[in-house]
Amino acid sequence: MKSSRSRSRSKSNRNRSQGNQGGNVVNRVFDSSGPEGKVRGTPQQIIEKYNQLARDAQLSNDRVAAENFQQHAEHYTRMLSEAQREIDARREEQDRQNRERQAERDRERAERQEREVSHVAEQPVVPVEPVASVAPVEEAESNLVETPESQPKPKRAPRRKPRAKPAAKEDAPPEGNDAPKAAE
Repeated sequence: MKSSRSRSRSKSNRNRSQGNQGGNVVNRVFDSSGPEGKVRGTPQQIIEKYNQLARDAQLSNDRVAAENFQQHAEHYTRMLSEAQREIDARREEQDRQNRERQAERDRERAERQEREVSHVAEQPVVPVEPVASVAPVEEAESNLVETPESQPKPKRAPRRKPRAKPAAKEDAPPEGNDAPKAAE
């Protein structure tokens, strides 16, 4: 037999973990203890099952059971609509935050573009003066050293494909009717 301490400890852990599960009620599977036993499924499936049981009870003229099934269905309908409202509120909040972030990025981009435009406008324009023609300098006066990279590359002659050799006459099949016939 388990001690009462371990039982109470596990029960408190279970209650704490179930409190954190409230996230996705729409797809969560529930065990509903109804008047005719357990019904298991998502809230939408449980609603459909209780509505079907209510119709069956109505057809058998059991108004009390029909009302009971309808109340069970209504309970899960309310749970489902509340969960859907929370989902919609979360989605609207995320959309609002995304719009704010996008607006902030757009403002930053506009400020950056304004800074670039104003920076370019602030730079003084240097007038371009015409360059006087300079007489060519002789190579002897130049202090530059000639390197292989500065030399122009010699042009190569284009490569040619080798010519195909004519086939030897011995390998060629004989022409005409002079060829010996194969044994049949």
